[in-house]
Amino acid sequence: MKRIFLVSFLALTGLASQAQENVSKNALGLRFGDSDGFGAEVSYQRLLSENNRLEIDLGWRSSKNYDAIKATGIYQWLWNIDGGFNWYAGVGGGLGSWSYSLPNYNESDLFIFAAGQIGIEYNFDIPLQVSLDFRPELYLNGNDYHDNFGPDIALGVRYKF
Repeated sequence: MKRIFLVSFLALTGLASQAQENVSKNALGLRFGDSDGFGAEVSYQRLLSENNRLEIDLGWRSSKNYDAIKATGIYQWLWNIDGGFNWYAGVGGGLGSWSYSLPNYNESDLFIFAAGQIGIEYNFDIPLQVSLDFRPELYLNGNDYHDNFGPDIALGVRYKF
């Protein structure tokens, strides 16, 4: 009986450590989403402990009449589902700036926001991570950039290293 318990314990410990090996210390890539008109964001993830990480995203948009930049930081908690599958949730916030200009009209402003995030990811055996998440954003300074709330659904593709 002791042998069965010992073998079972070692097997479960090995599976748990294997699942965590799929989460790498760093991941860099793109987060493709609505992001309130920003489109793709450059996304960086840094593992802080076994089950926590920091995600930093930078989005920008430049067109003929409209320019904007937005930085987001999210603290995330990770839970393993099975093998390379994880789900995560987090809280954070960010800031940004936008400007709109026409020949006889110019307007610009800064904005700050609080954000939450929930998502699912798969870490392949190769250095690739794919994720799908939902990030609601609550704009705090009531400017003309947005209607105080912005839901954002995105697909992330990152290189793990």
